[in-house]
Amino acid sequence: MKLYIKYMVSLRCKMVVKDALNDLGLHYIMIDLGIVEISEELTEGQREKLKKVLLVSGLELMDDKKSMII
Repeated sequence: MKLYIKYMVSLRCKMVVKDALNDLGLHYIMIDLGIVEISEELTEGQREKLKKVLLVSGLELMDDKKSMII
């Protein structure tokens, strides 16, 4: 499953996302600027927790399909 993250612009951002995924027990395949690929599907609860953790660091998990295209 691919996740798109807004404002992910540096190596530090990658580290923050990596730590957040590890804390939630999610297994990532690839982390790149703006895109994360994880090996499992997210539950609604996991999505909300990840969203909150990323917001604290100034990152935003994009949910809107239109925003992802732009």
